Order: sequence, then C-alpha cells, then structure tokens
Amino acid sequence: QVQVVESGGGLVQTGGSLRLACAVSGSTFSIKYMGWFRQGPGKEREFVSTFTWSSGSTYYADSVKGRFTISRDNAKNTVYLQMNSLEPEDTAVYYCAAAVNRFFGGSALSASRYDYWGQGTQVTVTL
Repeated sequence: QVQVVESGGGLVQTGGSLRLACAVSGSTFSIKYMGWFRQGPGKEREFVSTFTWSSGSTYYADSVKGRFTISRDNAKNTVYLQMNSLEPEDTAVYYCAAAVNRFFGGSALSASRYDYWGQGTQVTVTL
C-alpha cells in the first residue's frame, strides 16, 4: 500500500507561481512512477507530468512543458510540482498518483497506470 497526500493549491493571478507537494508513504519501494494529473471544470482528467522513481527521469505534457517542473526530495519522500507562468487554463483540481511496479505495465502518461491517488488540491488562476 502506498499513501499520497497533496498540498499547496490555492488562488493565484495569471503569471504567478505555485508549488504543489505530494507526500508519499507506505511501500515506497514498490513505486515505479509518480504522476501529476489535473481535471479542469467540465473537462476530463489529463496528464500533466510524471517522474520515474528509480531513475528520476521526467516527462511533461506539451501544455505545461517549460513552465512546470516535477522533482523529488528523497529525504522527505515528497514529490513537488513547481508551476510557473500560470494561466487561467491551468485552473483545475490537481491530483498526485503513484504507480507500482507491474510485470505488464502500461504508459506512465495514462491515468489507468496509476494505483494510488490523492484527494486532489484546487488550483485557481485568475486574470
């Protein structure tokens, strides 16, 4: 079992920054990927970024590339999503998720690959 708890959402103006945090606990040795997803008003959940637990490799959605950065603090078992140059289109509930190792995996970009989800944190970007 893996537990993930997000924090750090809030209200920010266009062009501003926020840093989301995802505290990870439990069987962290079993984690393959950590991912961030978001769901905007009236939209489906979409991929934002992923972090490979063992190697540290990262991948971003085109819509956030160059503006968002995913990182990990090993000592704190916390994954961060630094969000800069925020736009109203970034308004969404942001979810942190953990994908465990599987024999038959799947794409780290797909929500279905992830096994454990946080409760979500609201990010609202105003004009």
